Amino acid sequence: MLQALARDGVLPRRLRWLGGGSGELDEPRVGTVITLVVALAAVYLGNLNIIAPVLTMFFLTTYGALNLAAGIERFLASPSFRPKFRVHWAFSLAGAIGCIAVMFLINAMATLAAAVVVLGIFIWLERRELRTAWGDVRRGIWMALTRASLLRVDSPADTRNWRPHILVLSGAPTSRWHLIDLARSMSHNRGLLTVSSVLATGQVTHERLYDMEETIREYLLRRGVPSLVRVVTAEDPFVGAEKLVSAYGLGSITPNTILLGDSEDPRHRADYCAMISHFHDARRNVIIVHDDPDRGFGARKRIDVWWGGLKQNGGLMMLLAYLLSSSIEWRDARVTLKMAVRTESAAGDVRTNVSRLLARSRTGLDFEVVISGDRPFQQILEESSQEADLVMIGIAEPEDDFVSYYERLRKRVAHLPTTLFVLAAEDLEFGEVLVDRTAP
Repeated sequence: MLQALARDGVLPRRLRWLGGGSGELDEPRVGTVITLVVALAAVYLGNLNIIAPVLTMFFLTTYGALNLAAGIERFLASPSFRPKFRVHWAFSLAGAIGCIAVMFLINAMATLAAAVVVLGIFIWLERRELRTAWGDVRRGIWMALTRASLLRVDSPADTRNWRPHILVLSGAPTSRWHLIDLARSMSHNRGLLTVSSVLATGQVTHERLYDMEETIREYLLRRGVPSLVRVVTAEDPFVGAEKLVSAYGLGSITPNTILLGDSEDPRHRADYCAMISHFHDARRNVIIVHDDPDRGFGARKRIDVWWGGLKQNGGLMMLLAYLLSSSIEWRDARVTLKMAVRTESAAGDVRTNVSRLLARSRTGLDFEVVISGDRPFQQILEESSQEADLVMIGIAEPEDDFVSYYERLRKRVAHLPTTLFVLAAEDLEFGEVLVDRTAP
């Protein structure tokens, strides 16, 4: 056992010499001598009645762990588990339970001490992040649970359990970290988050592609973002993104929201708008981040949502704003729904209806009616949201001449802080996610 532990790198590097073997049969003579020394030292101490319970605890721990591993492997029917002596998984698990029960019968305190030691060894090995070729049974357990869950998830969207499963078209995470940061705040590490990148065909080999995915995955984990990673290649990045969104997912578990940056190059504006139209046709919600590189997200204290009602874009924007304000990064942010009306007489009814709606939604959002009078909306928008840290604006469904519409939209927010363009596309009433129908 000492020889195997040393060769597998489980023991500290300074004890690797214990992995040496001798003779044609690779006998672990060094390990045998060390074991003999430990045994003689124990005998020399004299009182075997003290040593015996301790040794018994660790023997039973070993037998229990062996039975537990064998039982789980047998239950999962892993192809790599092919023992010569086959035992039904129920007997193995019963053996593991029996070992634990006997340990408590012999000495409860010694059992707890052994459990603490085993847990300490486990934590120590986890922190060492050993890279092994044999894997462990935990992956098999998660795969079995994942399969069972996928087969039981209903295909239709469920308003009761809706949350954003976000696919971020980020490119290199280091250069567009604000997209990943925003997606993390919206998903709360509960929804599925995928960070993806589309590279030009011919730039990288398949092996390099896999290495890039692993590098990005490790980078995200170091920054506290548990995420799936997908890197693909395509001759045209816009067409590649369309194919990625159409094909990515497993069964009914697919990203329902696409988050991406704005199009800065006018030469690619038509292809970019065609891609947005494709996402909408594929029933994916779209969030476009028009970034203010100088301010970023500012102090994360104020979010303005320019709202036109609860339907579609309005409901989705309310949900996203609520999720942001309840995240750790934006926990101090004040979210205000803003609506422009022409006269004060019209504002009274609007305030009454929206206040009733917000009370039923229990989101904690504020509401503000802006009297426009004869002022154009562009002027109202700039005057009212100039000091915000984040602005949300809904966009129309892509139709003919969507490129011109998008050009005008970009000009409208050119002097605003970081702005999100939100386009709802799911076959889902987001108002039902927000409003408690049982509330009076």
